Amino acid sequence: MCFRVIGENLTLDYLWLSLAASFAAAISGAAGFGGALLLLPVLTGTVGAFQAVPLLTVVQLIGNLSRVGFGFTQINWKSVWLFLLGAIPLSVVGALLFTDLPKTIVNRFTGAAILVFTLLKLSGILKLKSGKLLLTVGGGVVGFLSGLVGSAGPLGAAIFLSLGLPPVAYVASEATTALVMHGVKTIVYQSVLTIGSKTWILAGLMGAAMILGTWVSNRVIQKMNTKVFQIFVSILLIIMAGYMIVQG
Repeated sequence: MCFRVIGENLTLDYLWLSLAASFAAAISGAAGFGGALLLLPVLTGTVGAFQAVPLLTVVQLIGNLSRVGFGFTQINWKSVWLFLLGAIPLSVVGALLFTDLPKTIVNRFTGAAILVFTLLKLSGILKLKSGKLLLTVGGGVVGFLSGLVGSAGPLGAAIFLSLGLPPVAYVASEATTALVMHGVKTIVYQSVLTIGSKTWILAGLMGAAMILGTWVSNRVIQKMNTKVFQIFVSILLIIMAGYMIVQG
């Protein structure tokens, strides 16, 4: 599919990207991840690869804020703080390096790691205890990769899935960590890149569309059984990991 470059027809571009954002938010709001990976190729084809990552970061900032808001009362704060202990400093490092390393290779490596992790968990071979080390080290890895390639949501989701939280608590807790990381990256990107006014306007429109998609998905997961939900997310993780390995 061929995308136009922003500027030829702003109204159609804004409408198309807002619809894409709403759909991506519905997926990520239900699974806790996936929105960034769905939006990144669309944004790259529309605004260019260099502006796509900063724009995606701002949009995800708004989208995750809505996920946090819809499930705020169920957030597992202890796990969130442990995860952010490693994620915050390394997301800064990744954001500063994001123009220098080959993103295709990093994405494929991340996808392979997610695939192996999820399959081992489903088979019962890997039985991780959701302790401080897993959350802090895992947060550091996710933060670095998130800053480097725009998002590492599936890997963070896999870590939070191991906690066995109810659906809404899982989504809101994971979204809280993502919200903080995207906030940190936005500050870093703004300091090293020129993010124009059109980009901020587009980010606002797409963010509003993401709130709508998140609201719809939140209504669905409230009714899901925890065990069924974990199987559902695991299947999506496998699909998303395969996509990352093949597409880079």
